[in-house]
Amino acid sequence: MTNSSRPPFHRDILRLDAPAVCEQIASQLRTDVWQVLHKRGAVVGLSGGIDSSVTLGLSVRALGADHVLGVIMPERESSPESMEFALALARTFGVETVVEDITGALDGFGCYRRRDEAIARVFPEFDPSRYRAKITLPQNVLDDDVLNVFSLTIVAPDGTEHSARVPIHDLLQIIAASNFKQRSRMAMLYYHAEARNYAVIGTCNKHEYAQGFFVKFGDGAADVDPIVHLYKGQVYQLGRYLGVPDQILRRPPTPDTYSAGSTAQEFFFQLPYDLMDLLWYGQENGYTPSEVAEALDLTEEQVARAYRNFQRKKATTNYLRVQIMGGDETRAGLHSPAAASMAGNPQT
Repeated sequence: MTNSSRPPFHRDILRLDAPAVCEQIASQLRTDVWQVLHKRGAVVGLSGGIDSSVTLGLSVRALGADHVLGVIMPERESSPESMEFALALARTFGVETVVEDITGALDGFGCYRRRDEAIARVFPEFDPSRYRAKITLPQNVLDDDVLNVFSLTIVAPDGTEHSARVPIHDLLQIIAASNFKQRSRMAMLYYHAEARNYAVIGTCNKHEYAQGFFVKFGDGAADVDPIVHLYKGQVYQLGRYLGVPDQILRRPPTPDTYSAGSTAQEFFFQLPYDLMDLLWYGQENGYTPSEVAEALDLTEEQVARAYRNFQRKKATTNYLRVQIMGGDETRAGLHSPAAASMAGNPQT
């Protein structure tokens, strides 16, 4: 779309024709699973969040509930709410589920031990049986040109929080150990997929993929990525149309990775998703900071800061999206190009 032909920027620019988009994605998913991959059905990992919920709903629409398996993979630090919501979702769509507790696998990999060793080097008083922990990024991204430097927060038994910058070697160990969770879950999904000759359906949305909020060969690995072209708010639009339970639609997006709990905004994105969607769309489609600022009641500099933050995230996480094979860069997983053409268009 050229500058002369694009619509003026406005707050509803990402509104979808949800029935049409769902039908296009389901049609493409049906083709991908049955005709391209020659699989009998689909496996979806259920986290109790909106992305996996919409992915499940689309898979059922494409293949039928009898050809979809939901896999729920708690571990000892998961929120109980995650499994509760995942089971409610499966009942809504009438799919079979299996529950696989991955705590033993994570213990075997030393996930908790390796992570807690690094945390204790920053906070010697840290005791995982009494304290909880999380890592977060600065949240004032619109008002300051902040560096994306993680802080480690521990929560004492009395609820008191203590935060500190993390030396890079400790941060890398915390993240590397925590990533066993996503990689263990993906290994379990492929077990069930291969045991049934099913395809693994990915749950990454546009922000997660493009900004790098996924684990390589963990939650970023899948056979098909049906919602990877959708902004977060668009995923919610499809969720409401598909009949995803209200408790999931109301739940703040969370990685559910760290024992203290954190939202996706605190942990990585630094902006509420509804504002982030519009800022990201503006940058991606060549709208100037002044055009976006006027529509969103922000200053030009605030929009420019958001644009710079997106660019930094894309640059520093590019390695996640690249796999070099014989000198060629590739990205595993099938996408939904037919539906992608509708993803950024206003509803008419």
